Amino acid sequence: MTTPSYPSHFSRRRFLGSMLGLAGSTAAPFALNLAAMGQAAAQSADDYKALVCLFMAGGNDTFNTVLATDTPSWSEYSRLRNTGGNDSIHLPGVGETGGVLPIVPATAQAGRSFALHPALAPVKDLFDGGRAAILANVGTLIQPVTLAQYKAGNVALPPKLFSHNDQQSTWQSGLPEGASVGWGGRLGDLLGTGNGYATFTAISAASNALFLSGRQVRQFQVGQAGAVPIRHIGSGYLFGTTQGETALRDIISTAGDDLMEQEHVATVQRAISSQGVLSGAMLAAGAGGVPNPPPYVNPNTGVSGVNQLAVQLQTVARIIGGRGALGAKRQVFYVTLGSFDTHDRQKELHGDLMARLAHALVYFDASLAALQGADLRRQVTTFTASDFGRTFSSNGDGTDHGWGAHHFVVGGAVKGGDIYGAFPTTGLGHALDVGSGALLPTTSVDQYGATLAKWFGVADSQLAEVFPNIGNFSRRDLGFMTAT
Repeated sequence: MTTPSYPSHFSRRRFLGSMLGLAGSTAAPFALNLAAMGQAAAQSADDYKALVCLFMAGGNDTFNTVLATDTPSWSEYSRLRNTGGNDSIHLPGVGETGGVLPIVPATAQAGRSFALHPALAPVKDLFDGGRAAILANVGTLIQPVTLAQYKAGNVALPPKLFSHNDQQSTWQSGLPEGASVGWGGRLGDLLGTGNGYATFTAISAASNALFLSGRQVRQFQVGQAGAVPIRHIGSGYLFGTTQGETALRDIISTAGDDLMEQEHVATVQRAISSQGVLSGAMLAAGAGGVPNPPPYVNPNTGVSGVNQLAVQLQTVARIIGGRGALGAKRQVFYVTLGSFDTHDRQKELHGDLMARLAHALVYFDASLAALQGADLRRQVTTFTASDFGRTFSSNGDGTDHGWGAHHFVVGGAVKGGDIYGAFPTTGLGHALDVGSGALLPTTSVDQYGATLAKWFGVADSQLAEVFPNIGNFSRRDLGFMTAT
């Protein structure tokens, strides 16, 4: 049997981290003592890095997110996307009031010019400031594919293309629906044992995410207030008496000889212990901690409200602020924004989604710039992901399921202000059109993730442990991240 290799300074901590997974079982006291040892050992590492996956659930229409505005491209966009009347999803032209926002990438693409959706002005500021980059035409691939190969069906393709559940799973794990381990979790397996508490390696501020599931690492879910406690545990009262909570703790913490019962008790004890640790470590929300997000204004209605994506990112910032108390050196986070399946009312719905995305990203960037008096933007990288792109053709009120899509990467370690990868032709019937203008990807999710993973600390020789298909691609580093 071949033993996988790991960075030498993490090997001892891998043992500690795996033992922490036993916390709450019959080995709980031993495991928790090992966790404390691991926390002390983690102090020997002098850096901290975090990856934040921002998943746009439903399939983002990137033809309306990043646009080619050179004359041939804009003419095709206007012809095919301006369906007229209430069905119109056409955006105003460059320079018009409310029009698309011009950007000038550092690397010219011959004869092309580009712009962002009108609601992405804050992202344009990040791009112009060198802290945001665009990855062109990324999608799920097993190996490089040409249009001829796709049509002939004689090359391996991701199964069940254009299916929400399957493509979400393939994006997050490399496998279709039914997969149990995601590439964020695999990163945690590889590097998370450098953390004092392995429990806080992979954290979702949204729902349960396949992306964060590892072989050893278990994802930890948090809410707006932080770790989600078991109801009444920690409240001090149950049924009007302090004895009620004590009795509840006894009931849920007592196990007999049954293995299922013991595992349940282990999980409960781990949850109670972890909730207390995280609550004591993370920064407060608001004054004296991480500032609350400013009000979000819906661009369609002018009504202000709460942007839940920004709230999720505030929670992430609060946990990052507690990294010292947690002994954290490498953390992977997951946040999500939904409703991107814009078959209907796309112009209105997508405009609101773009505004929420921009509002949250610029808020998170500002929060990291002044976290506990330090600028942590170089240590935290946020990247977008989505089920797939959408069709270029309009269905009259929106767009349908596609494949390749453009994505944003944001952070101080990003080589920003540029578009990475050849921007595809705008229109129909070109060399990357698999039907209705849906794009055949030219960059794989594996390449996208591998570039982030190398910055995160994964050695080139270990990338295949995280991305099993990476060996099918000649380029493993797309160049959009700094070396450190």
